[in-house]
Amino acid sequence: MNKNTVWAIVLSTLVIFLSYFVLPLIFPSLRPVVEAPAEVAAEMEAEAENSGENQVAELELGLAEEKDSVQEEEVKISEETITVLTDKAEIILTNKGGDILSYKLVEHNDKDTGTGVQISDNVSDVNRTCALALGIAENKIIDDLFTVEKVDDYTYFFKKNFSYNGKKFSLGKRYTFMPGEYVFKLDIFIHTDNVNGLNFDGASYTLRTSPQIGPHFNPKQNRYENRQYLAFNGSKTKKIVLGSNQFKRYDKDFVWSGIAGKYFIELVIPSSAETINAGFYSSAVEVEDYANAQAMLERKAFTGSDIQDSYYMYFGPRNEKELKRYNVSENNGWGLSGYRLNQALQTYDWLKWLETILKFILELLYKVVRNWGVAIIIMTILLKLAMFPLSKKQSLGTLKMQELQPKMQAIQAKYKDDQQKMQIETSKLYKEAGYNPASGCLPMLFQFLILFAMYDLFNNYFEFRGAMFIPGWIPDLSAGDSVYTLTKFSIPLLGNQIRILPVVYVASQLLFGKITQNGGMTAANGQNAATMKFMTYGMPIMFFFLFYNAPSGLILYWTISNFFQMGQQIIINKMMAEKKAEMTGKNSQQKTIPPKEKGKRK
Repeated sequence: MNKNTVWAIVLSTLVIFLSYFVLPLIFPSLRPVVEAPAEVAAEMEAEAENSGENQVAELELGLAEEKDSVQEEEVKISEETITVLTDKAEIILTNKGGDILSYKLVEHNDKDTGTGVQISDNVSDVNRTCALALGIAENKIIDDLFTVEKVDDYTYFFKKNFSYNGKKFSLGKRYTFMPGEYVFKLDIFIHTDNVNGLNFDGASYTLRTSPQIGPHFNPKQNRYENRQYLAFNGSKTKKIVLGSNQFKRYDKDFVWSGIAGKYFIELVIPSSAETINAGFYSSAVEVEDYANAQAMLERKAFTGSDIQDSYYMYFGPRNEKELKRYNVSENNGWGLSGYRLNQALQTYDWLKWLETILKFILELLYKVVRNWGVAIIIMTILLKLAMFPLSKKQSLGTLKMQELQPKMQAIQAKYKDDQQKMQIETSKLYKEAGYNPASGCLPMLFQFLILFAMYDLFNNYFEFRGAMFIPGWIPDLSAGDSVYTLTKFSIPLLGNQIRILPVVYVASQLLFGKITQNGGMTAANGQNAATMKFMTYGMPIMFFFLFYNAPSGLILYWTISNFFQMGQQIIINKMMAEKKAEMTGKNSQQKTIPPKEKGKRK
C-alpha cells in the first residue's frame, strides 16, 4: 500500500467522523430527522376514514430537533403556488404557511376589474387568507414553507415540522374543495412529541379569514358600504360594524363567526365550537391606507399528543338562496344542517317579518316583468295604493284637529291650573267630536315602518347587484346611475360621476312639499312656519348630498313614491277643500240663526 492510498483512507475516515459526530454538535439543523411512530400516523388516518373524509396517502408527521425559532427543514423547499378551480371559485394556494393567496368567485363579476370578485382582498406578506398564528391572536402568522401533497384535484395537504420555544411538533393543513359549493373544509392536524400538547399563553393557534373581503371599496366615497363582524350563538346574530384601526376581542359564545360586506361574506364554522377561546376582529391598516376587515378564531390550548380540528368556511354571496342551503343537510354537498347561515343576512331584526313580505312581493313581480327596475316601480305603486286610505284618514284627521283647535284653546285657558280636569275635558271634547288623536299617528308610523324596511331591502338586496334597468343610464341597481364621468377633477361631496336620478328625486321632493303646503296640512306661523319651511326646502337639498351616491334602486323607489304620492295628495287636497267648505257653511248657518227672544221663553 503506497503513501497516497494511506492518506486517502485517513482523510476519508476523518470526513465521515466529522460529518456524523462533530458537525451535528455545531449545527443542530444537520441532525437527522426523527420520524413519528407509524402507529400515530395510522391512528390519524383511521380517524379521518371513520369521519368519511378524503384520505391523505401518508401524513408523515416527523419531528425536527430545532431550537427557539421556526427554521427550515433539512430538505430545501421552494415556494410554489397551486390553483384549484371549481364551478364556484378559482383558488390559489401557496405553500408559504399553507395559506390562500387568491379566492375569486367566478360566477360574480367585479365591474372594476372585469373578472370574478376577489373575495380574498388585501393579502400581503404579513397577512394571508386562512393563515395560522401560533398561540394568541396578536401573534404574527406562520411564514415558513410547507411541503405540499396533492390528494386529488380538490384536496391538498400542507405539512411542516417545528421546534418553537422548546416545543417540538408537526403541523398539517388540509384543504378540501367541492364543486357546486361555496363552502370548503379546512382540517388542521397537530402532533406533538409528548402529552403536554400545545400551549402558548393559553392558546394553541389562531385561524384568520382573509385580511379584507372584496370587492375593493373606498369607505370615504361609498357611505352605503361597510364591514361587519358577525357571531351567531344559535339563536341570534351579533353584528358589529367595524370602525377605524380596531383590534377587539369577542368573548361571548358562538356557533360560527366571520366578516361580511354588503354583498359577500366569509363565515368560519368550527366543527367543535367549544374548542374556541374567543373571536377577534381587526381593521388594522397594513397595506398603504386600506384597512383590513378580518375575523380571527383563537383555539384553546390542548393537552395530549394529537388533535384534528375541522372548520367549514363559507366564502360567497350574502344572499338567502345560498346561505339557507346549510339549514338542511340534503340541500348541500357537505351534509351540514342547523347552522342557520341565513342569519348572516343584513336586516333589521325587528322588521324582518316586513322585509320578508316585501321581498316576496318584489320577487313575484320580477317573475312576471323580468326587470328589477320595473318590479320596483310596480311594487312602489301597489304600496302607495294600499296606504292611500291611511294617508286620507291622516289628512282628514288634521282637518278635524284644526276645527277643534278653538275649543281646545278655550279648555286650556279655563283649566290651566288643573291639569287633570283639562285632560278630562279634552277627552270629552274628542269623544263628542268623534275624533281619535292616535288616528293621525298610526298611518305615519306604518309609513315609517315601510320606509325603513324598503331602505334596508333595496340597499342590501343581492339580486340588485349588476341588475340592468335602463342601458346607458342605470346598468346596475346596486350603484348610482351615471351619465358622464369626470376624468380631471371631482365635485366636492359628490365625486366624479354626473347623475340624473338624484336631481329628479330632489325635484320631486320639493314639489311634493309645495303641494302639501297648498293643501293646508302644514299651516303654521312664527317659529313653526320657519321650521316647516326648512322641512319643505332645506331637507330635500340636504338629502341631495346625502343620497347622491346611493344605490339607484333605492333612489328609484323614493322618486316613484314621491310622484305617485303627489297625485294622491292632489286628490286629498281637493277632498279637504270640499270638507272645509262644508264646515264653513255649517258654521255660517249656525251664526245666522236668530237668538230666541226672552218673551218667548216665558
